[in-house]
Amino acid sequence: MPPSLLHPPSQLSPSAALQLSQQAPNVLSESLSAVSSSPFSLFSAAETPELWIKYENLLLSCLRTGDERAAHQCLERLTTRFGATNERVMALAGLVKEADAQNPEDLEKVLKEYDEVLSEDSANIPITKRRIALLRSMGRTSDAVSSLVQFLSFSPTDGEGWAELADLYLTQGLYQQAIYALEEVLVMAPNAWNVHARLGEMQYMAATAPGASVSYQKCMAEAIKRFSRSIELCDDYLRGYYGLKLVTSKLLKESAKPSKPSEEGEFALPDTRTMEKLNELASAKLSEIVRRSTAREAGWRGYDELEVAAARDLLSEETSAHSARER
Repeated sequence: MPPSLLHPPSQLSPSAALQLSQQAPNVLSESLSAVSSSPFSLFSAAETPELWIKYENLLLSCLRTGDERAAHQCLERLTTRFGATNERVMALAGLVKEADAQNPEDLEKVLKEYDEVLSEDSANIPITKRRIALLRSMGRTSDAVSSLVQFLSFSPTDGEGWAELADLYLTQGLYQQAIYALEEVLVMAPNAWNVHARLGEMQYMAATAPGASVSYQKCMAEAIKRFSRSIELCDDYLRGYYGLKLVTSKLLKESAKPSKPSEEGEFALPDTRTMEKLNELASAKLSEIVRRSTAREAGWRGYDELEVAAARDLLSEETSAHSARER
């Protein structure tokens, strides 16, 4: 199924984003009567809310694929309809300027414009987020973290902000801070299986990082818990099964002995038999996902190709290791 312009394109693969941007001529050729500054035009037959969603998502896709001309046309229509002072339009205009920037000096000018906007309206959340994203893209990670922490003190229920902060901390190797930030996301979205899996990945990285100062057993136990919860919530989530396979394989390979609850409390590792069952479950499901997604079966086509390849490699490594042990 081709990607839809009614869904945000930020998580799409480059090829899918290209498919969307190639729709620009058709979308932009739609009746210009829909582009009106009158609020009553929302009730006209020519205009629907979906049209403006398409323009915004088309703009983002065109920027990703380098079609800046079409992106400017989308921005022009959005500006005509909603006004240049609309916060969302202001953020999109800033994004287009960032894409147009030819050198670091141009980006500094855009950053200065963001600062000027925020000096007049510090509650402009779209511009605040664009400023943080720009700081990060410019390599000013510390400034981005500081700005994001300040923003979250003002808007503590912004899950997107906490997720971004977690990612920023992770890039600096601050695993515990990253884990804390992502746990805040789960407070607002407790059934987000992808966030549970991401937390499992962070716990695994924290446990295996060189010179780690955290409890190896605690982090590995938490990783198993998070990956298990992820696949409980989504039975076909590849990253959840991949993580579970990775963690349990490592622990079984190390012949880790289950700890007594008195030693690590709630962070005791599962017993060996339980880990073997979890490992077998993950292996079986990963094999099914790889086989059926590779065959392009109906209902199994939404997996990222790189993730499928990684799962295939993980299974192959185990098969090779098992064959070597038998010889």
